[in-house]
Amino acid sequence: MKLHELSPAAGSTKERKRIGRGAGSGQGKTAGKGHKGQKARAGRGMRPGFEGGQMPLQRRVPKRGFNNIFRDVVVTVNVSDLEARFDNGAVVDVAALKEAGLVKNYFDSVKVLGNGEITKSLEVKVNAYSESAKQKIEAAGGKAEVI
Repeated sequence: MKLHELSPAAGSTKERKRIGRGAGSGQGKTAGKGHKGQKARAGRGMRPGFEGGQMPLQRRVPKRGFNNIFRDVVVTVNVSDLEARFDNGAVVDVAALKEAGLVKNYFDSVKVLGNGEITKSLEVKVNAYSESAKQKIEAAGGKAEVI
């Protein structure tokens, strides 16, 4: 294949609509804008959300509560999840949890909770632990390290 032989896939491109180029074009005279009115005039149309002077939806709907933009997003993982996803003697850190699919998307820290049982000896390195989770991990012969 040569550079001059390349072409887009069939049906992926189409001709630009040439408006206002005569009656035979199908888009002549008013150029698809209809007759008169605000949207037929030159210049900027209406801003997004404008409802012709009616109170716009974003102002009609009541706003409730408060969104703290400085909040810390803490993702939780149970010891039963660690038992199910990791082998005996594994090192469990944030990267390993992401790879196992236990944490995803945006978060600031990871906390292990004590829901379930654990029998495998794991070396867990995350931001926080509940008291019961720490006891269960250490009772199974593992290490609970805070990073």
